[in-house]
Amino acid sequence: MTTPAEFDRLLDQYAEVTVRVGLNIQPGQRLWVIGAPLEAVAFVRRVTTHAYRAGAPLVNVLWNDPLLGLIRLQEAPRDSFDEFADWLVAADLAAVQRGDAVLSIHAADPDLLVGQDPTLLAQIRQIGAEKWKATQVLLSKNATTWLVVSVPIPGWNAKVFPKLPAEAREAAMWEAIFRMSRVDGADPVADWKAHGDNLNARRDTLNAKRYAALHYTAPGTDLTIGLPDGHRWQGGGAVDSHGIAFVPNIPTEEVFTMPHKDRVNGVLTNSRPISIPGVLIDGFTLTFENGLIVKATAQSGEADLERLLDMDAGARRIGEVALVPNSSPIAQSGELFYNGLYDENAACHIALGNAYPFTIDGGETLTPDELAAAGANSSMLHLDFMIGSAHMNIDGIRADGSTEPVMRAGEWAF
Repeated sequence: MTTPAEFDRLLDQYAEVTVRVGLNIQPGQRLWVIGAPLEAVAFVRRVTTHAYRAGAPLVNVLWNDPLLGLIRLQEAPRDSFDEFADWLVAADLAAVQRGDAVLSIHAADPDLLVGQDPTLLAQIRQIGAEKWKATQVLLSKNATTWLVVSVPIPGWNAKVFPKLPAEAREAAMWEAIFRMSRVDGADPVADWKAHGDNLNARRDTLNAKRYAALHYTAPGTDLTIGLPDGHRWQGGGAVDSHGIAFVPNIPTEEVFTMPHKDRVNGVLTNSRPISIPGVLIDGFTLTFENGLIVKATAQSGEADLERLLDMDAGARRIGEVALVPNSSPIAQSGELFYNGLYDENAACHIALGNAYPFTIDGGETLTPDELAAAGANSSMLHLDFMIGSAHMNIDGIRADGSTEPVMRAGEWAF
């Protein structure tokens, strides 16, 4: 069992990696913390300490109590759900435009909104996507450094570790977060450099290959994904518009790129469920023709899946393909985390919806029309879902039609 002193050391190392590796805060750069659950007080205080030590002149924190969202769904007038806190969007947009480092703390109880009106949940998601679009466009172009991390909260702890006594769940979640975020060693910053170097080597190998397409096969999956000319594999970190290197997700185990929105054909089946507030979608199969999802079925959450696919014209196409080996620490934990940040780093995955402009050469400076012409998908939705497993094989298809292994039985073939 972790002693209080050892926990204190690990928490401090997690905060240090957040500031120095994830956000890489520069002297004179503000920190904007958004979505911090009330349970994150100790962690946010540590992050704030390290941010000021790194030279941040100001740290602003926006706290979040998910129970207030539940109360709204239960008690607010039924015709009031088009109301939105525009001041919050304006503040977030101003932070990104100013070049603040943006830290999002994503921790949600997967079951908190279960049983609430699915139409209202869909309306809230739709309005939120519309309101946050301008900010998300800037972040998708890496206008500034940004990072997503998680911390334990009671509902999430209980969902992941239901067999543990209630009093042991938070400690178990912290242990998992520390381990999978690679902050439990003697020198986590050095460990992250080594991990980043490994991901960079995978990225560079794939970029040198210049595959025209990837072919995925697994139980229930036979899918070919075309890659646009000039696609750019990413992984191990990113660089913002000011030339600052950062790591946008902790943990991260992926290398990823942009698919061509019109060159996806075949059938895929998920390997882990999609978990979003109030909704669990599982056992689903998607059929693609020329990039478009023409058929979608699910054993659970099928109506919710259809609502997501109907969010806008781009929601029925994909914007990201990511490769993750089955030997990733998250996959090997054997746990389903009901949290996209963790589950997407357990398996190869695909994102419905918007593409990242920085995953194609020169994409950060292209207009929306130019991006579309290059093959980039555009949508208010960007939703990762997992398709990889120990049974998945992936082949790279060259421009001349020849193929070579990229992954075999869920592991890198090179």
